[in-house]
Amino acid sequence: MTSLSPLADFSLGVSGKDVGDLERARPAIPPGTRVHMGFLDSEDQETRLATARAVRGLGFMPVPLIAARRLKSDEMLREYLAGLRAAGASERVTVVAGDPAHPRGPYPDSASVIGSGLLEEYGVRQVSVAGHPGGHPAVPDGVLWPALAGKTAALAQRGLVAGVSTQFGFDADVVLAWLAELRARGIGVPVRVGVPGPAGVRRLLAYASRCGVTVSEDVASKYGFSLSDPSGTAGPGRFIRALAAGYDARLHGEVRLHFFPFSGIPATAAWISEFREHPGS
Repeated sequence: MTSLSPLADFSLGVSGKDVGDLERARPAIPPGTRVHMGFLDSEDQETRLATARAVRGLGFMPVPLIAARRLKSDEMLREYLAGLRAAGASERVTVVAGDPAHPRGPYPDSASVIGSGLLEEYGVRQVSVAGHPGGHPAVPDGVLWPALAGKTAALAQRGLVAGVSTQFGFDADVVLAWLAELRARGIGVPVRVGVPGPAGVRRLLAYASRCGVTVSEDVASKYGFSLSDPSGTAGPGRFIRALAAGYDARLHGEVRLHFFPFSGIPATAAWISEFREHPGS
């Protein structure tokens, strides 16, 4: 068994409104950390590009998100990629289908963005796609697995380095089983496992409901909170320790963590720093 260094090369998620918090938390975040940026309806193209420039200016590595169904036209994608290239932020992106039930333009899913050829045209070299260890509320596993295999294969055929970034969850056993199946299916790309940052339990459950993440009483108890008393707070310490304890490189491949900062970047960065100092507490 090879051990997992869970906080080596971790990544964080931000949106445009988080730039100030990212700057304040900068001393607690290692230089060069990957910062994944959202693609929200509340943000226009210039806000997204300004966020990418700010992330790069703070000494971090911007990883912009592209939400296929939110793209209104081929030109919108071209303009965004051109802006990212001008900002020095086009090398690494994450491509997902996005939340809208119906596409707003010519891209119904992430595979169609990958197949457009525009990513490599504008300087993209590494592309992550979504993974769902706990399943997807609207898509059965019998569809998810072939789609994931098809997207990673398509990226390889285009000469792009593929990766997977997963939805967050609360059960390390589910994640480890999913990773083992991923590798058994011949998908050997690096994976960033989604981890909830420390937050109030009610907030965690609200995000879980919004994102289709199922939480049973047993899973909540393993993670460190109770569904019957959601008044407290919970951090991912138990989850990370369980993930590291069950990790086997031969079964699970290359794995890193991606933090969803539900209570903000400063709180998440402070928690990570404390966990680094006292991983057993």
